[in-house]
Amino acid sequence: MSLLHPTAIIDPSAVLGEGVEVGPYTVIGADVTIGAGSRVASHVVIKGPTTIGCDNRIFQFASIGDAPQDLKYNGEPTRLEIGDRNTIREAVTISRGTVGGGGLTTIGDDNLIMAYVHIAHDCQVGSRNIFSNNASLAGHVTIGEQVILSGFTLVHQFCAIGDHAFTGMGSAISKDVPPYLMIAGNPAAPHGINKEGLKRRGFEREAVEKIVAAYRTLYRSGLSFEAAKEELLQVAKESAEVALFVEALLATRRGIIR
Repeated sequence: MSLLHPTAIIDPSAVLGEGVEVGPYTVIGADVTIGAGSRVASHVVIKGPTTIGCDNRIFQFASIGDAPQDLKYNGEPTRLEIGDRNTIREAVTISRGTVGGGGLTTIGDDNLIMAYVHIAHDCQVGSRNIFSNNASLAGHVTIGEQVILSGFTLVHQFCAIGDHAFTGMGSAISKDVPPYLMIAGNPAAPHGINKEGLKRRGFEREAVEKIVAAYRTLYRSGLSFEAAKEELLQVAKESAEVALFVEALLATRRGIIR
């Protein structure tokens, strides 16, 4: 039996790797590459320039690699790049980049992207993240690794969310979220460290204690942002986990959630 359903419309320039499955009524456009072992369900639309890695699973009615929702976009050949082993569920929308944002949207490996998630133009998404139903990323958002976005989380453009962060359902994020934090609310506010998530990922007790201490310095000590940052810079010299925390404070463009 053919792995390409006869009702699927596949542009002659598309490149499909070995064992790629394409379901009924799916449309795969020009300049699309899909890696070996990937499965694309029915009624999916994939437009290029888009590169999708190996062993991905894309469910029905997803729209992948279409033009960005940006009024400044004038049809330039921007790109979308998706890594390996991602699960992209029903009705997910992922846009290509814009020239003003670097021309590229990227998604790493092993992500679970649940139904109705939107990932806008020029987003940079790492690996092993979970985006629950209806989470939405505006343009130019950066997501680290092993981040969990609960349902209906909204992330403002140009925000960054650090590794191992966790957002409560319905969170509205308009500033950067440092690594390890649990945040929730509208507007979102910090609610401590994602201790359970760190434990599940094999963080040693001593490392977690240092992260908790760093959180308290930033959020509970009464120090100004600059004073807390200077204190944490010294701690970071002896702790890789705190160094990651401090990197987010140094890199912020929008300010951090406090």
